[in-house]
Amino acid sequence: QVQLVESGGGLVQPGGSLRLSCAASGRTFSNYGMGWFRQAPGKEREFVAAISRSGVVTYYADSVKGRFTMSRDNAKNTVYLQMNSLEPEDTAVYYCAVDKVPLRAGLATTRGAYDYWGQGTQVTVSS
Repeated sequence: QVQLVESGGGLVQPGGSLRLSCAASGRTFSNYGMGWFRQAPGKEREFVAAISRSGVVTYYADSVKGRFTMSRDNAKNTVYLQMNSLEPEDTAVYYCAVDKVPLRAGLATTRGAYDYWGQGTQVTVSS
């Protein structure tokens, strides 16, 4: 059974930084791309970032490009999301997810491409 556990959320002032972690188990981690999504109150869950199986290739939503960095450590079965220059608009529950297709060529950026999700971690950006 696949399990994803996020951590690292919290309250931060505008302009601040946070690093989210997502520990995975139950699959051969290095065979799957991973993604981060977020959901703000009253809004749809939206794509934030994705990373390839090796970690060499990443892709970001325009709203976070240049501020967020996704990475992974396959030896630890963990992905990370480093968030810098945080803005109030970044306030949301952040979820990591596992691509449903092993050894996919390319990166998945839609919710339907992911089949397992973590429980989410709250990020609040406020002064």
